[in-house]
Amino acid sequence: MGFEWMAEPAAWMGLATLIVLELVLGIDNLVFIAILADKLPPHQRDKARVIGLSLALAMRLGLLAGIAWLVTLTRPLFSVGPFEFAGRDLILLAGGLFLLFKATVELHERLEGSRHDQGKRLVYAGFGAVIAQIVVLDAVFSLDAVITAVGMVEHLEVMMIAVVVAMIVMILASKPLTRFVSAHPTLIILCLALLLMIGFTLVAEGLGFHIPKGYLYAAIGFAILIETFNQIALANRQRAERHRPLRERTADAVLRLLGARVEYEEAVADGPALSRADVHDQGDPLEAAFQPAERTMIRGVLNLAERQVTAIMTPRVDVHWIDLADPPEQIRRELVETPYSRIVVVRDGNSDDPLGVIQKKDLLSGLIAGQALDIEAQVRKPPVLPEFATVLAALERFKREPMQMAFVVDEFGSFTGLVTATDVMEAIAGEMPDEHEPVTAMMQRADDGSWAIDGRTDLDELVGRLGLELPGEPDYHTAAGLALEALGRIPEIGDEARVGEWLFRVEAMDGNRIDRLRAAPLQDGAAA
Repeated sequence: MGFEWMAEPAAWMGLATLIVLELVLGIDNLVFIAILADKLPPHQRDKARVIGLSLALAMRLGLLAGIAWLVTLTRPLFSVGPFEFAGRDLILLAGGLFLLFKATVELHERLEGSRHDQGKRLVYAGFGAVIAQIVVLDAVFSLDAVITAVGMVEHLEVMMIAVVVAMIVMILASKPLTRFVSAHPTLIILCLALLLMIGFTLVAEGLGFHIPKGYLYAAIGFAILIETFNQIALANRQRAERHRPLRERTADAVLRLLGARVEYEEAVADGPALSRADVHDQGDPLEAAFQPAERTMIRGVLNLAERQVTAIMTPRVDVHWIDLADPPEQIRRELVETPYSRIVVVRDGNSDDPLGVIQKKDLLSGLIAGQALDIEAQVRKPPVLPEFATVLAALERFKREPMQMAFVVDEFGSFTGLVTATDVMEAIAGEMPDEHEPVTAMMQRADDGSWAIDGRTDLDELVGRLGLELPGEPDYHTAAGLALEALGRIPEIGDEARVGEWLFRVEAMDGNRIDRLRAAPLQDGAAA
């Protein structure tokens, strides 16, 4: 073996070009080996990749050593009609058909899948069977690569060096490439589709139809470019998903396992209201196994440790109380007129620090016993929760306290609202009407697709029903809070604000408080 070629610049240029071309020609071989090796047990995959690529190297070097025999493969052996077949054509034809068959079977398995029963071991492919398939494909790809090398350069040494260098690079790249391909199912589908195209090309070559390699590589390059964009978009979605609270992501994952991503559904006579996520998943056969109320309760339970009591409490402005400084006649009238069984008691209008709570049944028991009405003696002090306490913390407190009610205070100790065990139950099971209030839903859907929304509607219910996507972690908990955040000021009746794909309009105010809203879907930038 002479080395005179080393003094020729053209030989070095040919070597560099041939190495690049051999790498390009070897990618399809490497991808197929990666897919086959993935069928083996994890501890055998590296071994299969190395053996497969080593056999490919040995085949290519052997074919280069027998160049004289290789030339005979291009001589016609027989003809069928207008088609003449040489040994190379038969090898390419057989390899192309095998590649078409194998890629089709792999696609079918990955698209259709097979049910794996729990408790049974996962069955892997046999090591010998996988190596045998690798050998068959190595023969086809090696023949194509060697014929390309013979047509490009004149020196046998240059061909062998290019093949060895390219194969060493492929062996080093095989493990990270296989790991990357296995971690991205869509990439595996793309690779199998490319193998189908390569198999079709080999069959065409075997039948005598020459397909310029540039067309093939341009198609492969374009497909890889599109898949690169797809992987970038997927990575961005996953990065955005990681910013969502862990418990919320867990809730979504559990709901997907249960068969649907329905967060909330209308439980009134006008029928169910489906969000965009519902439409996406309503064909799921598991959805029928779980009622909408069950899915709502699952989400509510999983969110108990994330939601603050301020999201479910009765705010101070809606709390009904009596003042011990008022005349006895006025106090009696208020006790008779109030529909509540438990009433907050204050003195001298000091609503920042209530005395406690009285229960009508306690007053009634004293009156029946012939005692004088003594409200202050019946005042009971409920437990106190800070406003940053979670709903789960409130539930734990109610489990230890006989009074199923708690005052909520801010960081300065001022009274901001009260929460009851019923509020906790509503956080799990959904809104339940009070016996003294008319039975009206917090959200009602109109025939035109718009929603009439009570300003006190819980933010989670609003987001679930309308399919809203809110940036970050909002520091408000109701529909009124959402409208205030969007408007940036105390609104007036008729004010409008766009939130996502919905247009919110203020329909009623109670002083500075938003009492009722109307949400209409946007179409082409205008309200429907």
